[in-house]
Amino acid sequence: MRKSIRRRRLIVSVGALVLAVGILLVPTAASAHIERPSYWPLPGPDCSITPCAGGVVPTQRTLASALTASAISTTRVVCQPDSLTRLQASIAAAEAHGYNIRPTDHRSFSVAQGNQLMAINTQLFARCTFHEIQPAVTASHNNDRVVIMPGVYTEPTSRSMPTDDPACEQYKIKDNTGGDISGAVSYEYQVHCPNDQNLIAVIGRGLGSGTDPHPPLVDRHGIPNRGPCIRCNLQMEGSGVSADDVVIDAGNVAAGNGPPIDSAKDVGIRADRADGFVLNNVLVRHAAEHDIYVLETNGYLLNNFKAYWAGEYGVLTFVEDHGLMENCDAAGSGDSGLYPGAGAKTSAGRDTRFYPTSRYSQEIRFCDSHHNLAGYSGTDGSGTHIDHNNFYDNALGFTTDVFTAAGHPGFPQQGDLIEYNNFYSNNFNPYLPGSPISPREPEPVGTGLWIAGGNDDVVRYNHFWDNWRRGAMLFAVPDATVCGPVIGSTVPVPGCNPLKFSTSYRDKFYGNVMGLAPGNVALPNGTDFWWDSFPTNTGNCWYANVAAPGKHVTTSPLLPACTLLPSVGIGSTNEAELLTCFGATQLNLGYNPTLCPWFTTPPKPSAKASVEPGAKLYQANPALRADVCAIYQNAKTALCGNEP
Repeated sequence: MRKSIRRRRLIVSVGALVLAVGILLVPTAASAHIERPSYWPLPGPDCSITPCAGGVVPTQRTLASALTASAISTTRVVCQPDSLTRLQASIAAAEAHGYNIRPTDHRSFSVAQGNQLMAINTQLFARCTFHEIQPAVTASHNNDRVVIMPGVYTEPTSRSMPTDDPACEQYKIKDNTGGDISGAVSYEYQVHCPNDQNLIAVIGRGLGSGTDPHPPLVDRHGIPNRGPCIRCNLQMEGSGVSADDVVIDAGNVAAGNGPPIDSAKDVGIRADRADGFVLNNVLVRHAAEHDIYVLETNGYLLNNFKAYWAGEYGVLTFVEDHGLMENCDAAGSGDSGLYPGAGAKTSAGRDTRFYPTSRYSQEIRFCDSHHNLAGYSGTDGSGTHIDHNNFYDNALGFTTDVFTAAGHPGFPQQGDLIEYNNFYSNNFNPYLPGSPISPREPEPVGTGLWIAGGNDDVVRYNHFWDNWRRGAMLFAVPDATVCGPVIGSTVPVPGCNPLKFSTSYRDKFYGNVMGLAPGNVALPNGTDFWWDSFPTNTGNCWYANVAAPGKHVTTSPLLPACTLLPSVGIGSTNEAELLTCFGATQLNLGYNPTLCPWFTTPPKPSAKASVEPGAKLYQANPALRADVCAIYQNAKTALCGNEP
């Protein structure tokens, strides 16, 4: 228990923080279509079909194999009249100049590769029987694949389907009084009205024989009333040189890969309960909410894809297990480019009845996410491995948080591993007048990463540079700010107790390089590490982090290295900033830069200064500093000349 004098002082600050943050964050998280009460799929495979669906990240089939007859799989080809002409031009350009998987990953392309790709596509074109993607998906069954040849696909048939169709009203989720809950629709809704919200819908399972539980179950392990696989192990793929050759556009085609969005549909591609789903080599853009949306799916692979100019998320995955996103580019989203929300809690905090061995439920690697409000966001996104990515030119490079909307299970967020990433130049300000994106949340411009209420997260072996406000932030979020209730119920969000302070424990930051850009150029962050030092928080550690040569790691406040004793939060003036910024945005004042500094672009830090004004110096334990290069040799980073 805290001493009475300490408690009396905290009652005001915590109570105000609860009010400000709680009012602020729950409505904004549910400002558009909120997720239905969702459940983690059980981790094992579904072997009612052959091969089994789920239980692992699916293996991508080669494009050439689409031409081979299969006893268990049918390939459906979608094309446009000029698909081969488009491909020929793309091959010529790639042979001459190469092509980009993402802005930081340029590939060469040989004449032999071009000849092979053209030969495959020529045969595919001869087999083409579809000119829109949705009819090919609808005709597909378990283990099938849909190959999409080069072109821009606007899907006129599904685009013309009504949104919020009165005929679908009966499938909306009701509250305890029988009233509608705006935006919350059931899985049955998606089955019966697949193109109400979605340009392309991959409905993976049929309806169960029972009824969905109401109110929803508190234990979210296992999908209740789960129907049989009907489109599990489905692979959708573009047949071009790169993702740029197959464009799926949910909005303004004339805008190209830029704004305005002018969306016709809320979601570009939705894969719902589609175990074993593979999406490869496509570009999706201009959805009002999410370009790519994967929900309640056991086993998915998103590879070689681009997601541009979504109103909320370039990619949203929700309550997933055995997932992988890789080789991607995400830009222009009003919330975040990549969002693995409420991932299965398979590492820290896991229920060993379902997950006896610690592992990561999802991985994101080899992606660029830039010019979004946030590069990455993961509300209650537990057990996620984020590695070898670049987060740059966002307002906030990376956020994992517990700002839980009513459909979110998984509170509190736990157990991410964030390593070998670059967080740099996140100084893009979407709050300025005339911004091409409309920001959906209050986030601090000029920040590389924050953990907002997460537990047991590890941030290691990353590079943070040129983030003008801060490199990394950590702060607590009291349970009362996020506790519910769940859709259609008075029950709080599972795992959430409004009387507790359950977040911001046991997070570790070590082995990170601060303020050093490639080429050994010193480009400092405004402050390297920032912590609210919330009372009751324990176990947070910062150690063996290093700065550019001749510089120091800067912090606010002085941070514990945890070499002898675990950290204990004692409160700090940094809490006032959180209260001010969260409160200001809820008093009908919008994102007002005169009330909250987050919405103003910070000044660029001077490379000549080793300690920024207002920050305090953190000198790592000398013994730890002597071991830094040994740590980095194992991590294969540039600090000791050992870049992977």
